[in-house]
Amino acid sequence: MGHPTTTAVLLCQLGLTAAIHWLGLTESGSGVAWNESHHCRLLAGLVPDQFQMCRRNLEVMHSIVRAARQTKSVCQKTFADMRWNCSSIQRAPSFGPDLLKGTRESAFVYALAAAAVTHSIAQACTSGELPLCSCGSVPSEVPGPDFRWGGCGDNLRYGLQLGTAFADSPKNPQALKAMHLHNNAVGRQVLSDSLDTKCKCHGVSGSCSVKTCWKGLPNLDEIASDLKSKYLAAIKVTHRLIGPRKQLIPKEMDVRPVKETDLVYLNNSPDYCTPNLHLGSLGTQDRQCNKTSVGSDSCNLMCCGRGYNAYTEEVVERCHCKYHWCCYVVCKKCWRKVERYVCK
Repeated sequence: MGHPTTTAVLLCQLGLTAAIHWLGLTESGSGVAWNESHHCRLLAGLVPDQFQMCRRNLEVMHSIVRAARQTKSVCQKTFADMRWNCSSIQRAPSFGPDLLKGTRESAFVYALAAAAVTHSIAQACTSGELPLCSCGSVPSEVPGPDFRWGGCGDNLRYGLQLGTAFADSPKNPQALKAMHLHNNAVGRQVLSDSLDTKCKCHGVSGSCSVKTCWKGLPNLDEIASDLKSKYLAAIKVTHRLIGPRKQLIPKEMDVRPVKETDLVYLNNSPDYCTPNLHLGSLGTQDRQCNKTSVGSDSCNLMCCGRGYNAYTEEVVERCHCKYHWCCYVVCKKCWRKVERYVCK
């Protein structure tokens, strides 16, 4: 087990103007070796405290850059079938209003980013990338009769401690800060709940008479899928004085109280149908749609009733595959015409 206290304290010194500006590290930090303190100067937009943290904690930066990269790619993959498709995340750290004004979309991205940095650090411990931590502790629960605890589990505890310190340090207006802290916690909770038992079989001829098991985290895609469900059910809130302190409470009186598992947002989003830079909408013109779908990727919903254009595209596929002993497969190439549809 590692001792995260020293590193966590240093991470707490971060002074982020917005907690997800670190997603911009995919551009300025992906090709850095991170073995010399002067490498921190290569990062755009660092405030002084961030710069000092980087110099003192170079070993963590690989994990943070990886988390930023994963957040961007997974967000866009998760929302590929929606009008808002997370493409604006590529502008990090220069975000638009869709991610800066306390919208439902920013709720999702903050939650995903918080989960991603914890996920990345936890798995970096397991792989031996970080000198101050190692495998997760052996689970306290008694193993079953057909398995034993072993292997190297993901170090969720260490990931949570460092990830929380990193993600929960914005200097935003009070209401935005409360919203972001709440959504960050939701992202980490979804990640924590996903920690599952994974096993490897042992025995003669793969009989699996004995299993070695450990606790591991799933791919970030699974976490994003759970968070997307919470995004669709997110609650609009206001930051109001209730008793001795301000709390996030539903904007509408007929909505149930906010739970710790709910994503929350402060401001309504545009419909994302037409371009509007002031609102952070890129529009859906020329977006691909699904003519036969009845979901969010349908041409009717994606194109906002404007209609769509059809075109034919020729695609190359593997076909007529044959297995040869032993042990390879030989396939031919086949060309097939596919009809595509894009929004007007």
